Formats: sequence, structure tokens, C-alpha cells
Amino acid sequence: MLLNVAIAQKKCNSGEGMITMTAVRKLVIFYFSGTGNARQIALWFAEAALKNGMECKTFNIAKTDLNALANIASDACILIISPIHGFNYPKITLDFISHFPRGTNPVVVMATRGGMKIGTWVTPGLTGIAFLLSSCLLKRKGYTIKGMIAFDMPSNWISIHPALRAAAVNFIHRVNYERVQQHATQLFSGKSDFHALRDLLQDLLIAPVSLAYYLAGRFMLAKSFYAAPSCDGCGVCIQQCPVQAIKSIRARPFWTFRCESCMKCMNVCPKQSVETAHGLFVVVSVLCSAILSTWVYSRWSHDLPAGAFRFIASNLVFFALLWGAYRLQHVLLRHKFFGKLISYTSLTHYKFWGRYKSIPDHQWKK
Repeated sequence: MLLNVAIAQKKCNSGEGMITMTAVRKLVIFYFSGTGNARQIALWFAEAALKNGMECKTFNIAKTDLNALANIASDACILIISPIHGFNYPKITLDFISHFPRGTNPVVVMATRGGMKIGTWVTPGLTGIAFLLSSCLLKRKGYTIKGMIAFDMPSNWISIHPALRAAAVNFIHRVNYERVQQHATQLFSGKSDFHALRDLLQDLLIAPVSLAYYLAGRFMLAKSFYAAPSCDGCGVCIQQCPVQAIKSIRARPFWTFRCESCMKCMNVCPKQSVETAHGLFVVVSVLCSAILSTWVYSRWSHDLPAGAFRFIASNLVFFALLWGAYRLQHVLLRHKFFGKLISYTSLTHYKFWGRYKSIPDHQWKK
């Protein structure tokens, strides 16, 4: 889907922020975004391209037909922008890159990570194996990697922490907008930009966590969302899910294991009815620990290596309990008493916790 860059075109025509460059003449941007952070970075790069008279096309990965990519100009520079989930690109982005047609274009891989504001400093996140893995996949297809850049946009993971205050969100947007201008200057002049390699050591150290998240963690988090009793069945979360991971069961939204935990559903719900099942995870964790310690470990751990056995057993038991408990919770949510009880055990139920969506430029540019 071609991104609307009318605002950028207007600024281009007015001559605002003009940068003189000659090397790159065509730009193609692909982005995946849940709450809008990666989309905002894509929009800013598109704006910079238009200001310099470049031909620019921008596509939403979740709505792009791979069969239509065969017509990409061979001299176009390609940008791929996606958030980091579990210290890696989410599965939808990795699948897109894996099935990307062969080519020889220069490619810049980019990522948005969860940033927080401390004074005048934006805390950096970790990219993990996202750039290394995607670069290997693209190089095998014939592409030339021209850059790796990470942007620490406002953290949207409100399952873990309250939404950032407006002042912090505005500040972080301003910082990253300025960074986009700097990186655009370098990239559009034909130079390479491997700014993210400064974090290579810590990214490699966190690589095992990336693998664990891809194999197990993302499925666990997929069952952390539910629709509270305040849900009126409008279907917005189902309609706007970029990976079609939410379906209607018993006239209520039900999250499947396809969920990418992009947080879009939680932040687009008009009634803020999508919540995180903190109480459910506490109950499942306690039950899992009890079953493992009193029954599983004592009976079978001597037959297999302790480390491998405990890892496999704990995950199997936890996911079995989570699967059953999530379905039971879905049924109980239909009853007023149990529905309220479940909702009260979620931190995201309370108004002070808030929600997050990336903001338009006119808000932080005030």
C-alpha cells in the first residue's frame, strides 16, 4: 500500500529543509508497523526524499503483494523498516524478506526499538540478530547492504510499563526526526551508513534470547491479550490486526498464536477494552511451578540431562496450562462477575496506565 506523503510533498514544494544530494535518485521503502513508530520513520525518509526531488514509493509490508515487487527499478535504493520484537524482526518482516525477489539493489535495513526519556537522553534498545539475519538473507539474493540503522522511538510495550507521558513522546519524536535527517543526508549522497554496528557486541550477546523468543516467547505473549467486559464487539481490533491473528469466538475477540504482539489492537480499541492478562500469567506460573516441582521433576528428571529436560518440560507444561487457562478465561469473560474480576487483575485496566500511538508531526513540532 502506497503511503500518503501529501504533507511531505507540501513541505518539499515550500523548500523547507532542503538537502542537496545527487547519488540516490529513486527510493523504495518497505515498513511494518503496529503503533506507528516504524511508519513514522518511513514517512520521514519519504519526506526527505521528496524534498530532494527523488522518486519515492513507500509500502506497508502487511498489505504488500510480493508478486508486485518484480517491477522495482534496478537503480533504486531500498529501505526496510520494522520494529524489534524479542531482539529480532517479527515473523511477518522475516517472512517478507525471505520471500523478497532476487535483485542487485542497495538495501538499508532499519529498526525501531523501545526508547525511554531520562533527562535529555533517550535510552537505547537492542537490535539483537535482526540486522545480521536479514542482511544474510538479502545478500544471498544478490543485494548489497548499504546500511544498518536503529531508531529508539517511544516504547509502546504497555503490557510491561505505563504509556509514556506526552512530553517524553514529543521529545523522542523530535530527536529521531533530527536523526533521520542526518542519516538521509549520508545515505542519499551514496555513502554507506552502518551506525548500528556500534552495538554489535551486546547484540551478539543477546542472540540466544532472540532464538528463545522466536521459538517460544512470541507464542506465550500471543495469549497475553484479551477483550475486557467493556468490549462492545465493534471489531476494530480484528479488522486492523496486520497479521489477522484475532478472530471472533462466542462473539468476543480471541487472540491466536499468530499474534505478533505489535500492540496495535490494544492502542486502536476505541473503548480501551483490549487488556493484558497479568492475573492469568500469575496463576499459570504458580500452577506450572507446582506441577513441575511436585510431579514432573521428581519422576523423570533422572532419565534425561537436567538442563535440557527442565527446559523442555517447563515449556511444555507452561504452554499446556496457558492454552487451557486462556480458553477458560475467554468463557468466563462472558459472565459479569468473573469478567470484572479478571479485568481488575490487569494493570492495563486502569486509566493511569494509558495507551500509546505514534503522534503526527504537528503535535511535537509545536
